Amino acid sequence: MMIRENLDSLRTELSIKSKNGVDFVLSASIVWLILTFIWKLSLDSYDKSVLVFIAGSLMLPMAFGFSRLFRTNWKNKDNPLQPLGLWLNFAQLFYFPFLFFFLIRMPDTFIMAYAIITGAHFFPYAWFYRTRLYAISAGVISLGAMFLGLLLPVGELFVIPLCMSGILLVLFILLFTDSKRKERLQAKI
Repeated sequence: MMIRENLDSLRTELSIKSKNGVDFVLSASIVWLILTFIWKLSLDSYDKSVLVFIAGSLMLPMAFGFSRLFRTNWKNKDNPLQPLGLWLNFAQLFYFPFLFFFLIRMPDTFIMAYAIITGAHFFPYAWFYRTRLYAISAGVISLGAMFLGLLLPVGELFVIPLCMSGILLVLFILLFTDSKRKERLQAKI
């Protein structure tokens, strides 16, 4: 039991110090809004998909800027779980062959595949930050993107990144509130 309590304590510490990764989530919300505009351009789906990759490169610099604004801690050297967060991010790179398949073979539905991958990669952060918000959003985003991709005509698939941006903005607010609640509870102990 002591080991589990210690592990939970380490996870709570990460949740508080990194504020549940809100800097990345807010950055992603802005990037997905940019992707909405890209997907509304009168280019073919392949070219829009390539622009999506380029726009995605804004994520890390924006997250770094937001980390300064929100005073989040990306490096908690005393917490042995800290490297796991980086590994969870790197895991997303192994989904890229799936994206390249869509880019080459099915570019009209590339944005749907990108949204599903983004949503699915949130799931392990529910455990990492001790919040169900990531698990719930993983399901809502992945299933929602799939259903929108199946229901919408190709010319209206810009709705997927627009919904992603909105969901991520709501997730940002909820995660920030959750981290503040945990911080207040920790201060009482």
